[in-house]
Amino acid sequence: MAPYYTVVGSPVGELLLVGDGASLTGLFMLPDAKYVPEVGAEWRRDAAPFAEVERQLEAYFAGELRVFDLQLAPRGTSFQKAVWRELTTIPFGATTSYGALATSLGSPTASRAVGAANGRNPVSIIVPCHRVIASNGALTGYAGGLDKKQRLLALERGQRG
Repeated sequence: MAPYYTVVGSPVGELLLVGDGASLTGLFMLPDAKYVPEVGAEWRRDAAPFAEVERQLEAYFAGELRVFDLQLAPRGTSFQKAVWRELTTIPFGATTSYGALATSLGSPTASRAVGAANGRNPVSIIVPCHRVIASNGALTGYAGGLDKKQRLLALERGQRG
């Protein structure tokens, strides 16, 4: 079945939303993000399947939502999916390091593999890969661009009471 898609605006630029009609399978930052799928001729542009995604994104960017509650179906390896699940445990406004994430997954020497899986997260913002930073506190790597990572972290930190 061909995927559905739509493009929505946000404070960090346009976002490509991709789904199967029931679940969100991708959220990609346009135009320069890495790993953005090419919209195929058979893809169906339709905003309707993404109404709840859009509502929650608007609430997040308005500072009214800290935890997303959406049906997700990201595609990846079992290791990538484990990393992406772990990303959802990082609290709003907080950060962790690649090494700490690897340790929490039971693989303390796998920080590079965790970084690679983090970078391939197909549901950015909602699965908060922007909350992972270098152990020295530096902002490193972000498929959407470091400027967008910085803006997302600033947005979250500014919303903390």
